[in-house]
Amino acid sequence: MKHPRKKCTPPDWSKHIPSDWKRKRWSMFVGLLFLFGMMTVLLLGAMGIAGMVLMRMKEGSTIDHRPPAMFLLGSCSLVFMLPLLAIGLAGRAFRRVATPLSDVMSAADAVADGDLTTRVPETGKRGQFAHLASAFNHMIIELQRADEQRRNLTADVAHELRTPLHIIQGNLEGILDGVYDPSPAHIEATLDETRTLARLVGDLHTLSKAEAGQLSLQMESLDVIDVLRDVRTSFSGQAESKGVALRLFVDESTAPLMIEGDAGRLDQVFSNLVANGLRHTPAGGRIEMFAGWDGGETAVISIHDTGEGISPEELPYIFDRFWRGDVSRSHAGGAGAGLGLAIAKQLVEAHQGTIVVESVKNEGSMFTVSLPIQQG
Repeated sequence: MKHPRKKCTPPDWSKHIPSDWKRKRWSMFVGLLFLFGMMTVLLLGAMGIAGMVLMRMKEGSTIDHRPPAMFLLGSCSLVFMLPLLAIGLAGRAFRRVATPLSDVMSAADAVADGDLTTRVPETGKRGQFAHLASAFNHMIIELQRADEQRRNLTADVAHELRTPLHIIQGNLEGILDGVYDPSPAHIEATLDETRTLARLVGDLHTLSKAEAGQLSLQMESLDVIDVLRDVRTSFSGQAESKGVALRLFVDESTAPLMIEGDAGRLDQVFSNLVANGLRHTPAGGRIEMFAGWDGGETAVISIHDTGEGISPEELPYIFDRFWRGDVSRSHAGGAGAGLGLAIAKQLVEAHQGTIVVESVKNEGSMFTVSLPIQQG
């Protein structure tokens, strides 16, 4: 039994054209219509004058009692000048319209063939076509940057997966070959690496969904101070074992600090920030969490550590995927995969908030999260 073939309706791409470009397209159309209309009028005028000259010559009459020779000379001049003027306008139209469109189409063909290094010449400073060339070049630059990020992401994921996979493979092969005894220690080490893999895959899944805007959030009314108290409780043991003081300071005049958010995801954000601070704060240091209100419609949460800080050269990249200030760190040394801050940024933005960082090398860092306060 054959299934009925469904009729495929082509998508209406005009719905995706920005309104600004729709207005520019209309003004461009009006300009071209005016230009070609003027050319048509000039050509028709030249033809009309030529016809009138021929009729006057046939009738043997004069205009304004001027000699027929002068009238003939002026008429012939107009007959020749108007087409030349029309040709000049056509050439100008070709230079200003056909040439830029040809450049854009050639660049589009090159991009379709995979060449992201091509650019459209930006000859003019004003006009729709100059703006079109600039917008096209900007689009190609963004495509090139996205392609580079994709390639880097693939290489980074392969690098992060390789280390735990090699350890798991080595442990299992050692047990099978009799090099290692299947002792609880070796099994536990192998299990730790599988947990690392699971955590990395989970982080990548969360990050990809957040960047695509497809991350589901269980939004509810909550007190962000309670979330911070839970984070302090979760990390108090780890902080104590490292000799790092973990404190929470709350502006009691603003408590409770109510927001609309996903408690689990916000806990993940602040846990990532505290864990990052513990990783880079030596014994005797401190991590301080502050929660308050900016006096407007925003809750402000800052997490300050007295750790090693971040250099000015590295500061712009700390929210990038797989960024680690010291590339020599490994998982065994306590470093993560470099996804924690990238995930934190995406989760904060999913809550319509912002996250910024200030840091001084060898003095510490402070991450500040701003979230909209619940209205009503």
